[in-house]
Amino acid sequence: MKPIQTAGVIGLGSLGVLYATLFTRALGKEQVPVLADGARIARYRKQGFWYNDAPCDFNYTDAAARTEPVDLLLFAVKFGGLQNAIETCRHLVGPDTLVISVLNGISSEEILGDAFGPEHVVWCVAERMAAKKEGNRVVCDPIGELAVGVPAGEDTSRLQRLTAFFDSISFPYVVPADIRTHMWSKLLCNTGCNQAALVFQCDYGPLQVPGKPRDTMIGAMREVAAVANAEGVPLSEKDVAAWVDIIDHLPSNGETSMRQDGKNHRKSEVELFAGIIRRLAAKHGISVPVNDWLYQQIQEMERNY
Repeated sequence: MKPIQTAGVIGLGSLGVLYATLFTRALGKEQVPVLADGARIARYRKQGFWYNDAPCDFNYTDAAARTEPVDLLLFAVKFGGLQNAIETCRHLVGPDTLVISVLNGISSEEILGDAFGPEHVVWCVAERMAAKKEGNRVVCDPIGELAVGVPAGEDTSRLQRLTAFFDSISFPYVVPADIRTHMWSKLLCNTGCNQAALVFQCDYGPLQVPGKPRDTMIGAMREVAAVANAEGVPLSEKDVAAWVDIIDHLPSNGETSMRQDGKNHRKSEVELFAGIIRRLAAKHGISVPVNDWLYQQIQEMERNY
């Protein structure tokens, strides 16, 4: 297998800045193009970025001007920007390129597989980090890890190539026994934690102590577990408890990405969370009143931006 020597990153939200920083430190600036269209690259160069109070020295690259495929392409855009990002970088995915996504939800891997071929995509979940972005400054502590895998029964060679790369640069990752179940588990977390933080306009603190925000978070998680079971994914109260414990140990003044979107009056990823849970629940005849309420509240908030 050809070793991974170049890693492109598209999207400079908090996770994009995090991974662009880690890859640049490990591989060197020239091997890590930070990709976008020409207008966005001009803005990046003008404003710059900071990571944990240090200026970022990224290789800002107009994707259209690059002709050579990258070995690894990491998508870190918001879901609403995924299709545009795919078109921006389509020519940079060659026969040996691996593709990973750190987008929330359970949809991006299928979309990327349709765009580039599922044999290029390693399924991925970004987890256990506390990242906050304000303007062009990102603070992240802890940096967490990526959970990676391929669906059961598929060839694992692309996964092995990716993990060999991660090992070579001491990059934090885990390989769950069942990546599909693991992705649903993270969806359970996001659907509860992110949405509650947005609706109650709070950091992690109120989610860590008794009260309506915490009760709402846990109620939404339990509904995801019920829908997952109907979809053949074995989530349970044990998964709810495990994620609540993780959230309880995050910095109390940390913020979810949805809370940060709300503060900046940006459209949220509610369709990836309550939206998909409500649609699947309707398919199976399952009642999800907490997610119904969260969905309605978020829709109302966004109408008033």
